[in-house]
Parts: sequence; structure tokens; C-alpha cells
Amino acid sequence: MAIQIHVLMDFTSMADPSLDEFTETVISNMTGNTSFTQPPLTMAALQALLDTFAAAIGDKAQGGTAATSAKNDARAALVEALRQIALYVQVTSNNNLTMLLTSGFQAANTNRAQTPLAQPVIDLINGNSGELIVRLKPVANAHAYEARYAVLGAGGTLGPWQIGGTFISTRNLTVAGLTPGTQYSVQVRAVGGSTGHSDWSNAVSHMSL
Repeated sequence: MAIQIHVLMDFTSMADPSLDEFTETVISNMTGNTSFTQPPLTMAALQALLDTFAAAIGDKAQGGTAATSAKNDARAALVEALRQIALYVQVTSNNNLTMLLTSGFQAANTNRAQTPLAQPVIDLINGNSGELIVRLKPVANAHAYEARYAVLGAGGTLGPWQIGGTFISTRNLTVAGLTPGTQYSVQVRAVGGSTGHSDWSNAVSHMSL
């Protein structure tokens, strides 16, 4: 009998910061996704609910019963929206795990039906002095991201690869401790999936300021 693949609904019990991060991943993955063209809510509507939730978290930090209640209401609305989209993804993917994972949601039975992770595609911008910030679209079903960097010398000579850090999300993926005025090449790979990690991304070169 074929395994029936269902969307994992653990987002309903995530801590507030994790729910915020998860929703960002879903929005990123679902936007422009040709496999899921008619979700019950638009990504703009989901983003609006997320913005309200994020603002309510900030208000709650100031204290007060009313602020806590408002945060709980905003969270409930966001979770319900995610639940509706998750069920749509489950039905539309029709037991196709690869398609399901492109949505940003995960499958409840991935231990029995894992697939390799997609190769990340990255870009670089400058952060603070001695920092390069990696920008990439979240990879479906990735648990973390690993970065590495190497000095790019004269004539395109590449120095030895050095560990740039392990990151649990694509936000604030910053390679630090670099020498200002030096050109670097950076790569990132996603961690997870059936092979343990994806292939390294494209190598992107940028000067640290």
C-alpha cells in the first residue's frame, strides 16, 4: 500500500518566533509557485496576518493583559490561515512529496519518504565592516544552512575554504570576521533531506568593506 503523505501541522504548537519564521518560509516558497496557483488565501493576505502577529508580539513585550489578548487573537488568525493553506497544499500535491515540499510546508512522514534537498542559489551584500550577508530563498525541508568562504586572490586564485558558520534560518545569514578590502568567494548548502545536505550553492564573489 502506498504511503499517504500528509502535511505536518506542528506549526500550530510552535513558539511565537518559530511561527513567525515558518510563515515567512511558506510565503517565500508559495509566492510564484506554479504548483499551487489557487490557495484559499493570497500570500499578500497571509503576509498581512503575519505583520499583525509580529506587531502584536512587540506590543505584548510592553506588558498588559490587553496586549497579550491581542497577540493571542493575532496568532489564532495566523494559525487558522496556515491550516487552510496546508490542507490545500496536501490535496493539490496529491501524494507527491517533492511538490508538497516546494510549498514550504513539511510532510508528516518524511522519515519514511525523504528526498534530496534542492541546491541553494545565493547572492551577497555588505553588512557591517568585515561582514558579508548571504541572501537566499529558503530551501524546502532544510533544517539548517552551512556557509563557507575563501579569499579570492589575484587572477582569480582561490584560497582554502574556511567554515563560515551554521545557521538555523535564512535570516541574518552573515559571514563575519572578514578582512575589509579583501575579495571573498562564498558558498552555502542546506542541511537535511535524504542525503544529509544539498550540493554547495553557486560561488559568489564580493569584497568585504
